Amino acid sequence: MTRNMGYALLAGVAALVVLISTAIFIGLRGESGALDSALPSGDQGNAQPASSGKWIGTWSAPAVAAEPRSERGLANMSIRNVVHTSVGGTAARITLSNLYGTRPLTISHASVALAAAPSNPTVASGSMRRLTFDNRRSVTIPPGAQAVSDGVRLNVPHAADLLVTTYSPTPSGPVTYHPYARQTSYVARGDQTEQVAGTSFTQPSPYWRYLTAVDVWSQETQGAVAVLGDSITDGISSSPGANRRWTDFLAERLRTERAAPRYSVLNGGISGNRVLVDGSRFSPNNGPSALRRAERDALSQSGVRAVVIELGLNDIIKLPRQRDPEQIVAGLRKLVDRAHAKGLRVVGGTLTPFGGHRGYQPQLDAVRQQVNERIRNGKIFDAVVDFDAALRDPAQPDRLRAAYDSGDHLHPSDNGYQAMAQALDLRLLKGSTQAKL
Repeated sequence: MTRNMGYALLAGVAALVVLISTAIFIGLRGESGALDSALPSGDQGNAQPASSGKWIGTWSAPAVAAEPRSERGLANMSIRNVVHTSVGGTAARITLSNLYGTRPLTISHASVALAAAPSNPTVASGSMRRLTFDNRRSVTIPPGAQAVSDGVRLNVPHAADLLVTTYSPTPSGPVTYHPYARQTSYVARGDQTEQVAGTSFTQPSPYWRYLTAVDVWSQETQGAVAVLGDSITDGISSSPGANRRWTDFLAERLRTERAAPRYSVLNGGISGNRVLVDGSRFSPNNGPSALRRAERDALSQSGVRAVVIELGLNDIIKLPRQRDPEQIVAGLRKLVDRAHAKGLRVVGGTLTPFGGHRGYQPQLDAVRQQVNERIRNGKIFDAVVDFDAALRDPAQPDRLRAAYDSGDHLHPSDNGYQAMAQALDLRLLKGSTQAKL
């Protein structure tokens, strides 16, 4: 009887230990604290969990539209998206979007890995990781929805190319995509999700498909800067595959300059995007207005501490043209109010010159100048970055400097994008979140 009572007591103590351990384990889940020990089982690599840290967005690209001529989706195809990190970490997770789909999207196999070489579909040795969703290999994403993967242990370097591969076995309807990636990704027939050699990925693609965000678990990075912008932020004229968007140059500064806040940079640029008006439903689609997409593409990203807004020029140039500067200013103020409601600091950029562009008219440039005057007087944003002053030709202020002009007299060259990043005083990204505007 005594021995049985002793066994019962030991069993009770063991059960109590399990309950306490479970409570601690559950309490550690979330955006910060200890690295989530619920990482899926299997080959998760040798990286040890960080004792503390949080999920920080290292890369993002907004879902823009349904890819033309993709009504049946990409059934029985593997998509290997190539993306470039702004900061590193000890684990990774991804976000997949079916925002513009009309049918459920089933991803039966997904992976993340380091690229063996820049813009290359070959996987770096030992870095392949299978992804799961709620500990399941397969996930079905309803139309209009998104899914976030479980985290996997992976030593992700700063400024590295990641390969995020998904496989869909069945027709799923229109593909949600980002058209102007300025980065070559790849497609292969069949389930090649965990193929290391990359030899099956013979079909290059200029798009990012389904993938909208990559987060890393970091102890070092303090937060993220989300940039809400148009084609200038999208980097439409930057060198393909070279990561020469102005946001890439900004990320480099934040990583390397001694006094810089340790922030990642999340690119929320959509070519042709406007503050006030949704893009046409016809291709090329310029996405929903910034007022409609700000929460999704900037404010709700992982770890965001500050927002930079580079928008307004398309409201002036594109049909229907907005000729009232006060309407644009009012829209920008609404964006700031929404960011302030989340405790986020907002830096606003002046509108850049476009003299010589086919859409240029003196009366339209006058509207731009009036918007810039209101931005500079400090009544819209918490702080200002003067992109106009950084890029304009001193001899012809309505034009870009020749060295900063990509050739279309609207979009900067690589040198112009670097000048934009240099124009931002990094100290402006920190400070009071609610200026008295």
